[in-house]
Amino acid sequence: MADTSFLNWPFFESRHRELVEQLEVWCKGNLPVDHSDVDSACRGLVSSLGAAGFLTHSGATGQERLDVRSLCLIRETLARYDGLADFSFAMQGLGMGAISLFGSGEQRDWLRQTRAGKAISAFALTEPASGSDVANIQMSAESTDDGFVLSGEKTWISNGGIADLYVVFARTGEAAGAKGLSAFLVPASTAGLTVEERLEVIAPHPLARLKFDRVKLPRSALIGEAGSGFKIAMSVLDVFRSTVGAAALGFARRALEETLKRCADRQLFGAPMHELQMIQGHIAEMAVDIDASALLVYRAAWTKDTGAARVTREAAMAKLFATDQAQGVIDKAVQIHGGDGVRKGSVVESLYREIRALRIYEGASDVQKIVIARQEISRKQGENK
Repeated sequence: MADTSFLNWPFFESRHRELVEQLEVWCKGNLPVDHSDVDSACRGLVSSLGAAGFLTHSGATGQERLDVRSLCLIRETLARYDGLADFSFAMQGLGMGAISLFGSGEQRDWLRQTRAGKAISAFALTEPASGSDVANIQMSAESTDDGFVLSGEKTWISNGGIADLYVVFARTGEAAGAKGLSAFLVPASTAGLTVEERLEVIAPHPLARLKFDRVKLPRSALIGEAGSGFKIAMSVLDVFRSTVGAAALGFARRALEETLKRCADRQLFGAPMHELQMIQGHIAEMAVDIDASALLVYRAAWTKDTGAARVTREAAMAKLFATDQAQGVIDKAVQIHGGDGVRKGSVVESLYREIRALRIYEGASDVQKIVIARQEISRKQGENK
């Protein structure tokens, strides 16, 4: 059982602790799932999480607000048990983030389906020539008398190929760069939208390259205002970057638990492995990195939940530190497990593959450093005015 004493920190309320207790029970009875057919596994997980009521936290309807602490706690807990379960939950939230924050009443109808686990959503931002550089998006959205026509490609799209709807970002051209982007809600069944390629990665997830061949959309497909796409994308990432750090935290906690079990069970030089001072040093470093990551993750989530309009700096710090430190924690776990640590199918081997992508998606670690530095420079310049 992983350490849950952090739930007594002042960031949390009783409802958060109750949520984790309920989710722990569900996880013990349902996870991990069979990963041999990833598409089927994800569909099943979305359905199960929806039926259990946990996907109600993935989107906000009406007067509700996204509770970022709940999002983070769910992702951390799911990640400790099964990386694919975390992925399935996270993509429902990220995919519908723009609708939760900026969607019209008609568009919010989709939330009833995604929150019930009856529809799968996806967030289509990345292109072959624009990943972290969102302002360089090239997909065009031509305005017509009765709507828009989308042309271009998206790639590395999570849930690509199994999603029922996509939130797509395209260039409407109100201005150059970031000020000329808009966001659209596109059902997967829309004519002209095709899955061109399924992409395989080291930790299997449903990913795809999508092609938009003059995809016709009604005016009602526009999310928010024309030209506000960059603002929408950044607002969504402000919320969900913290949750990426939470998922990394879940992976790191599982790695520490596996390490503690290994060191108690394994005899080395005539004594339990955990009696070696070098091993104790590694365990201490892992524990410190986990607690420090948790403090940053839940600081960012609490700051957003208590009314901050933007948490760009806090979320970037949480994602950068938690994902980078989790990589180190898991690497120590693999090293301590020795040959078993690199045996295909072992827990720490799967964690080693799962963690690497988190340092890339939703803004790579180096991009987070740029974000943080710019926030610091801007703050200092404001003080000097």
